[in-house]
Amino acid sequence: MKVSAEVLDQCLLNDPRGQEALYKAYASIMFGICLRYSRNRMEAEDILQEGFIKVFKNLPQLHSKESIDGWIRRIMVNTALNYYTKQLKFQNEVSLKYETLDATFQEDALSKLSYNELLRILQGLPAGYRTVFNLFVIDGYNHKEISEMLGISENTSKSQLWRAKASLKKILTRIL
Repeated sequence: MKVSAEVLDQCLLNDPRGQEALYKAYASIMFGICLRYSRNRMEAEDILQEGFIKVFKNLPQLHSKESIDGWIRRIMVNTALNYYTKQLKFQNEVSLKYETLDATFQEDALSKLSYNELLRILQGLPAGYRTVFNLFVIDGYNHKEISEMLGISENTSKSQLWRAKASLKKILTRIL
């Protein structure tokens, strides 16, 4: 998604018209990201608003107008993470063997769920599980990056992912 240089220039001048245009261009996509990290729509809306405040505040630091899509996305993910690290204390570090869901089961289960059903299931996971699952599975970060972002060990990241997948498998088995 691209916005014009004029809109970005307006935002740099704190012009509400430019800010509104930038917000409208990215809000729905970024809200989807916020929903994945939140427990409900209200939290997602809070994260989205806080994220856009950071976008407007830090826009002068954007090096290339061409990279705005990824830049806004990173701000939203980091805002969601900050939201939860303020509220969340991760459990004691437990090193568990990393396991994956059976690929066939996963594909079959996911094909039967709507986006909203899957989102509701993800939102029902404990915050630690949900956060690590989103970062690893959906956003593509590795355990080293996740551990640095969240201030936890790599083993804790692996443990949280394993537990998230086990919880998801249990839920999907029950509802399908």
